[in-house]
Amino acid sequence: MAQNTGKKPGFFARVKGFFQGIAKFFRDTASEMKKVVWPSRKQVVNNTIVVIVVVAVCTVCVLLLDMLFRGVLGVLM
Repeated sequence: MAQNTGKKPGFFARVKGFFQGIAKFFRDTASEMKKVVWPSRKQVVNNTIVVIVVVAVCTVCVLLLDMLFRGVLGVLM
């Protein structure tokens, strides 16, 4: 096996590297946020309406199935 002849970095070098890593993270995050394409208000309203309608339809389906199963179990018991 090869010997590792490199010195272990000191405490302050590790702390400096840690904070440089944090700074790089925030720089990269800011850079990525500039690439984001935000939806228009019309798209947001449209998508919100679609979500509300889908949730309402699913709620009605679950309610109907619940009533059906409750009726079937009531007859069996």
